[in-house]
Amino acid sequence: MQFSKFAVLLVLLGNVFILSAVDNPFPSVTIKTLDGKAVNTGDYTSKGKVTIVSFWATWCTPCKRELDVINELYSEWVEKYDIQLLAITIDDARGLTKVPAMVQSKGWEFTVLADSKQELQQALNFQAIPQTFLLNDKGEIVYAHNGYNPGDEFELEKKIAELKTVGK
Repeated sequence: MQFSKFAVLLVLLGNVFILSAVDNPFPSVTIKTLDGKAVNTGDYTSKGKVTIVSFWATWCTPCKRELDVINELYSEWVEKYDIQLLAITIDDARGLTKVPAMVQSKGWEFTVLADSKQELQQALNFQAIPQTFLLNDKGEIVYAHNGYNPGDEFELEKKIAELKTVGK
């Protein structure tokens, strides 16, 4: 009984954070490409495009499921909504060595970056992955959710469509 109350409290607190993160600018933090080049998140989020940012790790099965499903829809979303997706791994240096081969074997078509020191994760103040943020064309967080359940991608597409409708 006590554990379930604690779990409910954690979910409620997590939702409070997610609600407070909405309409905030996405942090500008230096992270790395898979080949080790330093890049700033602002270089991606200031392009005037709606951006999905999905945090994941090689050991996170729900993360990989979510990204696999989104990958199936990604080219359609790019064509229909002119969006971009940044899949940011939080794997440490050891886990990071597995990422390029995994990305290639899965055929992921989106940009994959690495936050191996979890600096961006800390700036966004979240713990659980998968953690997904939707940014408007100004680089502001307008939607966030954590975890993955089949069908979440349709809710994400609905939010993208709403953004694109507002932008017209």
